[in-house]
Amino acid sequence: MVLSSPVRLWLLPNAALLTALAVWGIVRYPHLPDRIPQHIGTDGVDAWTSRSVGSAFLLVFVHLGATVLLTACAELTLRVTPSAELPDSAAPFGNGLVRSSLNRPRTRASALRTARALLTFNACVGVSLMIGCAVLWRSAPEPEVSGWLFTAMIVPILVGTALTVVSAVRDRRAPAH
Repeated sequence: MVLSSPVRLWLLPNAALLTALAVWGIVRYPHLPDRIPQHIGTDGVDAWTSRSVGSAFLLVFVHLGATVLLTACAELTLRVTPSAELPDSAAPFGNGLVRSSLNRPRTRASALRTARALLTFNACVGVSLMIGCAVLWRSAPEPEVSGWLFTAMIVPILVGTALTVVSAVRDRRAPAH
C-alpha cells in the first residue's frame, strides 16, 4: 500500500517517536538489570520478569502495532468516498444501503481531519508509552514508582482522544456540501 501524501506527512512524528524509542531502548538494554518491571500498578511495580528483548521492548512493539493499525485506518479514511459525493438516487440494495450502513466522512476535508486526528492520537499514545519506557528502562530494579506516573501516562492519551472526538463531532455537525 502506497500511503497518500497527507498520511506520510502526519506519520513523520510517529516515525520519529518510534525511532527515538528504539534507539533509546537499544542504548539502555545492556544496562538493564536481570529483572525488569512486567506490570506497574497503583502501588508501584507488582510483577517482575526476566530481562529479554521481548520484555524490554514490549512497549515499543505495542507502539509499532498501534502505528501500523492507525496509519491503515487513516489511509482508508482518506480513500473512502465521502457521503457528500455519493449519488442521491439509490437502488434498494445498492448505494442506498451503502450510504446508510457505513460511517463515512461527509467531505474530503472532514476525512483529512479525521486521518490527522487518528495519527495525532497515535503520537499521543507514543508519548504515553515513552513515559512507561522511562520506568521500564531504569538501571536499578526499584519497586517504587512515583505517584505522577499514572497521570503522566494518561494525560497524553486523553488529549489524543479529545482531539479525535472533536474531529468526529465537527464532521457530524458540518453540513454536507
